[in-house]
Amino acid sequence: MNIYVINGPNINLLGTREPEIYGKETLKSISKKCIKQGLRDGHDVKFMQSNYEGEIVGWIQNAIIEKVDAIVINAAAYTHTSIAIHDALKSYSGFKIELHISNPHLRETFRHVSYISSVVDAIVAGLGADGYSHVIELLADLQKHYKQKNKSLNTF
Repeated sequence: MNIYVINGPNINLLGTREPEIYGKETLKSISKKCIKQGLRDGHDVKFMQSNYEGEIVGWIQNAIIEKVDAIVINAAAYTHTSIAIHDALKSYSGFKIELHISNPHLRETFRHVSYISSVVDAIVAGLGADGYSHVIELLADLQKHYKQKNKSLNTF
């Protein structure tokens, strides 16, 4: 399985930005764990981060072209503002998981609205940095489940 893990603005500051909310683990550390976990399960995990909305849209469009099996997206602040990312995700037919390190519903009210939630298959929030590895494991388990039933993960 090919998995894109796409991260939005300021996620590159993990470990230093508001550690009381986001923890002290860095994006580099999280990326290494997920890639290693993916390799162990026979999956190719590509980790990406950008502070630019257009670059994120481009990666989603590339996932369509490359027929990537799943996208895990932590769009960060773009979760609450980006119709462009919403539209790109809507065009992607693979399995999609929206991921948040914190629980946006326990934070400022402007974070309660997600432009992404309506176009994804699942949402994971509030598990800290461990949410990333849980999602990679979940995708591997889902793929095994669907293979046993001779179905595609995308028919979830």
